[in-house]
Amino acid sequence: MAGGQGGHRYAVRVIWTGNRGSGTSHYRSYGRDLTIAADGKPDIPGSADTAFRGDADRWNPEELLVAALSSCHQLAYLHLCAVAGIRVVAYRDDAAGTMVTDAASGSGRFSSVTLRPHVTIRAGDDAERARQLHHEAHTACFIANSVNFPVGHEATIHLE
Repeated sequence: MAGGQGGHRYAVRVIWTGNRGSGTSHYRSYGRDLTIAADGKPDIPGSADTAFRGDADRWNPEELLVAALSSCHQLAYLHLCAVAGIRVVAYRDDAAGTMVTDAASGSGRFSSVTLRPHVTIRAGDDAERARQLHHEAHTACFIANSVNFPVGHEATIHLE
């Protein structure tokens, strides 16, 4: 949702749906299921990572963070290509993130995310310029600018 004075505001609801009848009476007594919701949009089923007693069939926060980085980069890249006259006809990213945990505290943090975009551009367009635009997209990505770990990219450019 857009905000004023050059800023933007985004609002979501995260609703815990994992109460199995006794709430959080014990670590193993409750489910980690949740629903991410926003007005006028489809719900996203969420949970914890299976390593933390979550449901593998639902999105976990770690996957959503990697997806946010990947989709932000993609959208910035597509914009830059359109402005540069490079016609992208297909784009797929096989992104992956690494999270490290501290055994003593049980806490963790991401140490890196690597984006691996596979981009197909129109035959005859400038493949080298298309490759360079990934660096500019990284700089333009709001999400990449907001995290405290490196976000790398290993792009592959294909001609149509």
